[in-house]
Amino acid sequence: MASAAEQLAANINFGAIAKATELKKRIWFTLGALIVYRLGTYIPLPGIDPVVLKQVFEQNAGGILGMFNMFAGGALERMTIFALNIMPYISASIIVQLLTAVSPTLGAIKKEGEAGRKKLNQYTRYGTVFLTALQAYGLAVGLESMSAGGMSAAIEPGMFFRATTVITLVGGTLFLMWLGEQITARGVGNGISLIIFAGIIAGLPRALAGTFDLSVAQNWSVFAIPGLLVLVTIVIGCIVFMERAQRRILVQYPKRQVGMKMTQGESSHLPLKLNTSGVIPPIFASSLLLMPATIASFAAQGNGPAWLTTVTTLLGHGQPLYIALYVAGIVFFSFFYTAVVFNPEETAENLKKYGGFIPGIRPGKNTADYFDYVLTRLTAVGAIYLSLICLLPEILISQYAVPFYFGGTSLLIVVNVTMDTVAQIHSHLMAHQYEGLIKKAKLKGGRR
Repeated sequence: MASAAEQLAANINFGAIAKATELKKRIWFTLGALIVYRLGTYIPLPGIDPVVLKQVFEQNAGGILGMFNMFAGGALERMTIFALNIMPYISASIIVQLLTAVSPTLGAIKKEGEAGRKKLNQYTRYGTVFLTALQAYGLAVGLESMSAGGMSAAIEPGMFFRATTVITLVGGTLFLMWLGEQITARGVGNGISLIIFAGIIAGLPRALAGTFDLSVAQNWSVFAIPGLLVLVTIVIGCIVFMERAQRRILVQYPKRQVGMKMTQGESSHLPLKLNTSGVIPPIFASSLLLMPATIASFAAQGNGPAWLTTVTTLLGHGQPLYIALYVAGIVFFSFFYTAVVFNPEETAENLKKYGGFIPGIRPGKNTADYFDYVLTRLTAVGAIYLSLICLLPEILISQYAVPFYFGGTSLLIVVNVTMDTVAQIHSHLMAHQYEGLIKKAKLKGGRR
């Protein structure tokens, strides 16, 4: 079976995709949904002065606003209906997952299986509405305080402007949440990740052009651009290597008697990824840092208190507070999300139920402790890797004003989402080719 799977994987090509009707439908649906998302990033909020807004963003392009604008696919810079993007939904997901770990009631709901998952998803949606409304109101107040050349970014400030802004932004975020769920269910890949991925990719051409303009304006060395490309290539290579790295734990199954025949004991491997949490920790850490910092930055544009200006400065790229909070968030969510997706006790119990054991380790609690020990060490290495990948380029950004799109976080998201999507396409293709082989075998069997 393994050799057949390898042979099928080797034969996967675009010709195979053309023959897989179901996969083609999923790919076209995904592309259509992402096009709808990109069109929405150009529909502006009502009552915004685009000239003033552009001047304000030019003044803060290298700050936290630029980083959030990258995740929003340029929607924040244009102040469109998708200005908050999918970040409130991610924040609500974080809060619900944290509560399931500390609340016995929510923990019991999580153990109910599919029904519990649907109930927790509903709580996440309610949380998304609340967080989006709260952040949208703060954004509206911030827009009223933003000004350039004596002109306000809000054409007619007041409660009507705030109400329309809140309603529009809540509707935009809820639509993106629904669109992401539809991509996951009817398309290819994880919908939420693909929405963030599409926003980053859409800004790459402008980022490349901006990098060349910056090199000319600042009279960079001839080797600066090639050096930057080499750095990006090295970072991508490290990401691919580390994301595919895994620790394989040998699992042995004893001899079994089936009828009058004694079968030999089998052995297999339990793969534990070095970075089990994937791209989740940087996204979660960024979403928790970006939104409060964005609101503080908006408020600091007007006549806000002095401490808001201080907070905005400290949360700039390369600043100690930003680096400390970012690393702390990445490390915390690396361990937290790994604990959510992998349960050592449950895995050990399943092994014991089917007669499997790890050589030299007693089944049951000792096996669970061994899994926990190995997973803790792997997660620690994975958290360090994520922190280095995300922070080293951020320092270069703060020192040399390189666009955010070449930062570690954006590259990590792009590479991870690409690998996950390609893996899903391979799975669909293999399933399609297996179906074809089964149909041929049935036809041959019927002719005999």
